[in-house]
Amino acid sequence: MARRTKVYEGKAKILYEGPEPGTLVQYFKDDATAFNAEKRDVIDGKGVLNNFLSELFMSGLNGIGVPTHFIRRLNMREQLIRAVDIIPLEVVVRNIAAGSLSKRLGLEEGTPLPRPIIEFYYKDDALGDPLVTEDQILAFNWASHQDLDDMVALAVRVNDFLSGVMLAVGIRLVDFKIEIGRQFDGDMQRLIVADEISPDSCRLWDIKTGTKLDKDVFRRDLGSLTDAYSEVARRLGVMPKSPTPIKPRLMN
Repeated sequence: MARRTKVYEGKAKILYEGPEPGTLVQYFKDDATAFNAEKRDVIDGKGVLNNFLSELFMSGLNGIGVPTHFIRRLNMREQLIRAVDIIPLEVVVRNIAAGSLSKRLGLEEGTPLPRPIIEFYYKDDALGDPLVTEDQILAFNWASHQDLDDMVALAVRVNDFLSGVMLAVGIRLVDFKIEIGRQFDGDMQRLIVADEISPDSCRLWDIKTGTKLDKDVFRRDLGSLTDAYSEVARRLGVMPKSPTPIKPRLMN
């Protein structure tokens, strides 16, 4: 097998040069991190589950006309994706109060929000990915007015799509984060959804029981992360079939 050139390695994924110009291979790791990587572990099978789940969500978005970097899944852990210039912002959409929003505003976790709230966080691990305002984004030229309008429009459409998909299988989409990349065609650019969409980047609660089916299971030591992610994959019909299958355990 030819040795591949690593382009980038993050906390949960590795990017390699792709087989064609303008493409990359995205590899999903089993590493789990929380609290800006202060808490770490390796969770067997997590990368496989996130690969299959992100494929489902990204291909679904492509299918309804929301552009993403996803081209196709290559194997159990890898996807072929379009190379993009990542805007250094995380776009967070919140439907229900949880996590840092509850702490900042003193809202009880689980409080429905009057409408979806969209927030921007500056991608810088050393700073802890701080919350930033649109004025700051414009002042530091991280994105333009048009970029911000396009990012909000993409985030709203992703929220509508994911909320419907999850609702159909008895899961509440509490919040999620996405990253946006610039794809260029000559001097023209378009913004597309990049990175991943998985339980690593979403808060997902069982509608009936409130059981958490996302990375909060790891953050808060609530049980098996593999069981939680497997339950999401099982409900969505994308449990991986492998020689050493990941066995889901129904969440109570």
